[in-house]
Amino acid sequence: MFTTKNVEVARHERLIARGAVRLELDHYLEVLVRKPGAFPGSTALEQARSAGRFTPVHDAWWTQAMKIHGERDGTRALIEVLLLGRHMSHEHVVAGLAAALRAGALTADAVALEARKGAQAETEPAPNARTLGQPPATVTSLHEWRLAHLPPDTRPLPSVSHYDQLLRRRRTSGSSHREGGAQ
Repeated sequence: MFTTKNVEVARHERLIARGAVRLELDHYLEVLVRKPGAFPGSTALEQARSAGRFTPVHDAWWTQAMKIHGERDGTRALIEVLLLGRHMSHEHVVAGLAAALRAGALTADAVALEARKGAQAETEPAPNARTLGQPPATVTSLHEWRLAHLPPDTRPLPSVSHYDQLLRRRRTSGSSHREGGAQ
């Protein structure tokens, strides 16, 4: 355990082997987001895989993200997903990755939304008997979610009647100008 001014900063497992090194992937994410090419071959990634923190679901989502966004941007999207682990439980992030992958939503925002939905579902009452089956893979876009939570818009619809009046005036004044000039 490492502390600064009596505040825990990090906690690492104790390594027994002489000269052993344990890298925590989370500690390198800020650097890797700027240099995503270093991510695939990194020792921290291999150790995270060995420890079970980087799951096959991570790999499957990452593979699809690279197909859609390209290697660099797909890797950056994955690193953004890994950064979610600082604010959400690992289980919720993995569940969010799985839901987003099933739905073909390959953005960090989609994973975050799905992970939050999973966390919210834990705090809500248990589902009734007809919803016990696996829910279909659906992802709500952040834009749709925000719109669904906004109060209804009670303003009247805009009108273009003033513009129509201006056009009518212009047509009538323009025709009288032409008629007056031809006399």
